[in-house]
Amino acid sequence: MAKKLSLLGRQVRGFESPDKAFIEIVANPHKDANYTVRFTCPEFTSLCPLTGQPDFAHMVIDYVPGQFIIESKSLKLFMGSFRNHGAFHEECTVNIAKRLIKEAKPKWLRIAGYWYPRGGIPIDVFYQHGKLPAGVWVPEPGVEPYRGRG
Repeated sequence: MAKKLSLLGRQVRGFESPDKAFIEIVANPHKDANYTVRFTCPEFTSLCPLTGQPDFAHMVIDYVPGQFIIESKSLKLFMGSFRNHGAFHEECTVNIAKRLIKEAKPKWLRIAGYWYPRGGIPIDVFYQHGKLPAGVWVPEPGVEPYRGRG
Protein backbone atom coordinates (compact mmCIF):
# COMPACT_ATOMS: atom_id res chain seq x y z
CA MET A 1 0.00 0.00 0.00
CA ALA A 2 1.25 3.46 -0.88
CA LYS A 3 2.34 5.54 2.10
CA LYS A 4 1.87 9.24 2.66
CA LEU A 5 4.44 11.17 0.63
CA SER A 6 7.10 12.75 2.80
CA LEU A 7 9.49 14.25 0.23
CA LEU A 8 7.28 15.94 -2.33
CA GLY A 9 6.63 19.65 -1.96
CA ARG A 10 9.36 20.45 0.52
CA GLN A 11 13.10 20.95 0.66
CA VAL A 12 14.93 17.82 1.77
CA ARG A 13 18.53 16.72 2.04
CA GLY A 14 19.78 13.89 -0.11
CA PHE A 15 20.40 10.43 1.29
CA GLU A 16 23.86 9.36 2.52
CA SER A 17 23.75 6.02 0.72
CA PRO A 18 21.41 3.80 -1.31
CA ASP A 19 20.81 1.66 1.79
CA LYS A 20 19.47 4.67 3.70
CA ALA A 21 17.43 6.02 0.78
CA PHE A 22 13.76 5.26 0.39
CA ILE A 23 11.57 5.25 -2.68
CA GLU A 24 8.07 6.59 -2.40
CA ILE A 25 5.22 5.18 -4.43
CA VAL A 26 1.71 6.37 -5.15
CA ALA A 27 -1.39 4.63 -6.41
CA ASN A 28 -1.42 4.10 -10.17
CA PRO A 29 -4.12 6.44 -11.53
CA HIS A 30 -4.66 4.14 -14.54
CA LYS A 31 -4.66 0.61 -13.12
CA ASP A 32 -6.94 -0.44 -15.98
CA ALA A 33 -4.33 0.43 -18.64
CA ASN A 34 -0.91 -0.95 -19.52
CA TYR A 35 1.49 1.87 -20.33
CA THR A 36 5.21 2.57 -20.18
CA VAL A 37 6.88 5.06 -17.87
CA ARG A 38 10.45 6.17 -18.62
CA PHE A 39 12.94 7.80 -16.27
CA THR A 40 16.22 9.04 -17.75
CA CYS A 41 19.18 9.90 -15.56
CA PRO A 42 21.92 11.17 -17.92
CA GLU A 43 24.27 12.31 -15.13
CA PHE A 44 24.33 9.30 -12.79
CA THR A 45 27.47 9.05 -10.65
CA SER A 46 28.95 6.55 -8.24
CA LEU A 47 32.44 5.71 -7.03
CA CYS A 48 34.83 2.94 -8.02
CA PRO A 49 34.93 0.62 -5.01
CA LEU A 50 38.68 0.09 -5.41
CA THR A 51 40.10 3.50 -6.31
CA GLY A 52 37.38 5.86 -5.05
CA GLN A 53 37.43 7.64 -8.41
CA PRO A 54 34.07 8.80 -9.82
CA ASP A 55 32.21 6.73 -12.38
CA PHE A 56 29.57 8.21 -14.68
CA ALA A 57 26.62 6.65 -16.46
CA HIS A 58 23.51 7.45 -18.46
CA MET A 59 20.67 5.39 -16.97
CA VAL A 60 17.37 4.70 -18.71
CA ILE A 61 14.61 3.03 -16.66
CA ASP A 62 11.41 1.84 -18.33
CA TYR A 63 8.57 0.16 -16.47
CA VAL A 64 4.93 -0.83 -16.81
CA PRO A 65 3.19 0.05 -13.53
CA GLY A 66 1.07 -2.37 -11.59
CA GLN A 67 -0.81 -1.00 -8.59
CA PHE A 68 1.75 1.76 -7.98
CA ILE A 69 3.87 4.36 -9.75
CA ILE A 70 7.25 5.63 -8.58
CA GLU A 71 7.30 9.18 -7.25
CA SER A 72 9.97 10.98 -9.28
CA LYS A 73 11.48 13.19 -6.56
CA SER A 74 12.19 10.21 -4.35
CA LEU A 75 13.71 8.41 -7.36
CA LYS A 76 15.95 11.43 -8.01
CA LEU A 77 17.13 11.41 -4.40
CA PHE A 78 17.64 7.64 -4.50
CA MET A 79 19.72 7.90 -7.67
CA GLY A 80 21.74 10.74 -6.12
CA SER A 81 22.49 8.58 -3.08
CA PHE A 82 24.94 6.59 -5.23
CA ARG A 83 27.17 9.67 -5.62
CA ASN A 84 29.36 8.67 -2.64
CA HIS A 85 28.70 4.94 -2.89
CA GLY A 86 31.47 2.60 -3.98
CA ALA A 87 30.22 -0.22 -6.22
CA PHE A 88 30.97 -1.80 -9.57
CA HIS A 89 28.82 -0.83 -12.55
CA GLU A 90 26.97 -4.14 -12.54
CA GLU A 91 26.13 -3.86 -8.83
CA CYS A 92 24.79 -0.30 -9.15
CA THR A 93 22.65 -1.02 -12.21
CA VAL A 94 21.09 -4.26 -10.96
CA ASN A 95 20.60 -2.95 -7.41
CA ILE A 96 18.65 0.04 -8.74
CA ALA A 97 16.36 -2.32 -10.64
CA LYS A 98 15.87 -4.65 -7.68
CA ARG A 99 14.99 -1.77 -5.33
CA LEU A 100 12.43 -0.38 -7.77
CA ILE A 101 10.91 -3.84 -8.21
CA LYS A 102 10.75 -4.37 -4.45
CA GLU A 103 9.11 -1.01 -3.76
CA ALA A 104 6.77 -0.49 -6.74
CA LYS A 105 6.12 -4.08 -7.90
CA PRO A 106 5.86 -3.17 -11.61
CA LYS A 107 4.43 -5.60 -14.15
CA TRP A 108 7.63 -5.19 -16.15
CA LEU A 109 10.86 -3.23 -15.72
CA ARG A 110 13.99 -2.69 -17.80
CA ILE A 111 17.09 -0.68 -16.90
CA ALA A 112 19.88 0.22 -19.29
CA GLY A 113 23.08 1.51 -17.72
CA TYR A 114 25.43 3.09 -20.24
CA TRP A 115 28.65 3.59 -18.31
CA TYR A 116 31.42 5.83 -19.55
CA PRO A 117 34.84 4.22 -20.03
CA ARG A 118 36.91 3.12 -17.07
CA GLY A 119 40.39 2.05 -18.05
CA GLY A 120 39.50 2.60 -21.70
CA ILE A 121 36.56 0.16 -21.69
CA PRO A 122 32.93 1.31 -21.55
CA ILE A 123 30.68 -1.11 -19.69
CA ASP A 124 26.97 -1.24 -20.52
CA VAL A 125 24.72 -3.15 -18.11
CA PHE A 126 21.13 -4.21 -18.89
CA TYR A 127 18.58 -5.87 -16.62
CA GLN A 128 14.96 -6.82 -17.22
CA HIS A 129 12.27 -8.17 -14.92
CA GLY A 130 8.86 -9.62 -15.71
CA LYS A 131 7.05 -10.13 -18.97
CA LEU A 132 6.11 -7.13 -21.08
CA PRO A 133 2.30 -7.08 -21.37
CA ALA A 134 0.99 -7.64 -24.90
CA GLY A 135 0.41 -4.49 -26.90
CA VAL A 136 2.59 -2.19 -24.77
CA TRP A 137 4.90 0.06 -26.76
CA VAL A 138 8.37 0.52 -25.32
CA PRO A 139 10.73 2.78 -27.27
CA GLU A 140 14.39 1.92 -27.67
CA PRO A 141 16.52 3.41 -24.88
CA GLY A 142 17.88 5.98 -27.34
CA VAL A 143 21.44 6.04 -26.02
CA GLU A 144 24.16 5.36 -28.54
CA PRO A 145 26.96 3.01 -27.53
CA TYR A 146 30.18 4.80 -26.61
CA ARG A 147 32.23 5.57 -29.71
CA GLY A 148 34.96 7.79 -28.32
CA ARG A 149 35.63 11.21 -29.68
CA GLY A 150 35.38 10.33 -33.31
